[in-house]
Amino acid sequence: MGLMEGNVALVTGAGAGIGRGIARLFCREGAQVVVAEFDAERGRAVVAECEELGGSALFVHTDVGDKASVERAIQTAVDTFGGLDTLVNNAFAPSPEVLLEQKTDAILARTLDTTMWATWWAMQAAYPHFRARGGGSVINFYSIDADTGAWRHADYNMGKSAIRGLTHSAASEWGRFNIRVNAIAPAAAGLSFERLCREHPGFEKVSASAKPLNRVGYPEEDIAPVAVFLASRMAGFVTGQTINVDGGLHLWGFNSKPGNLEALDALT
Repeated sequence: MGLMEGNVALVTGAGAGIGRGIARLFCREGAQVVVAEFDAERGRAVVAECEELGGSALFVHTDVGDKASVERAIQTAVDTFGGLDTLVNNAFAPSPEVLLEQKTDAILARTLDTTMWATWWAMQAAYPHFRARGGGSVINFYSIDADTGAWRHADYNMGKSAIRGLTHSAASEWGRFNIRVNAIAPAAAGLSFERLCREHPGFEKVSASAKPLNRVGYPEEDIAPVAVFLASRMAGFVTGQTINVDGGLHLWGFNSKPGNLEALDALT
């Protein structure tokens, strides 16, 4: 028996990176998993991987920036597997990495749609199904970027800060229905990490050295086990928490000030 036997879980952005790692480990632990992913090819590939692992998974094309799409994914999970026990709000749409004064209203709106609003929509849609099951677990995603005020991520930091506030409020209000709401603040070798490694040779070594554990974290090996913990009965008395799963990066923080700041300022 796995730690998530009988658990129906929906993971947004499960086609790659952290979401993929969580979906795969959830299946290993016995969950029935809905891969809620925008990229159909990636989503179906992860479903195939889960099935090879002996798990049960379903791909649902999902745009987390669209309320109807999010609600449809939740309903499909319930219709297919008979209910919902775990919601993982992992997906977001990356935005242009420009200085705050260069961010536009359109950039901010899209970022908030795929972070704050996506999480809100999914939680609201999942709520009645959690109550019908006698409880549930929501796993949201926060970021150290919001704590450090990471440069060129103002819109992202706003979205993540809102999610942390929502996590606290939902944990406080929904606890009476045995609905637990927590957040993970990860540092892992996901899609953004892979891009940075391509663009900046030596980035992996620098990233590892910035953490007390002196290594890079990986989605399935390092982040997903914490999601399993939060979704399982082991965390039955845990709610309202933000767990840093970052090799200790939050202890030291990081400096994100661009080295070419004068050139960037000259553009404004």
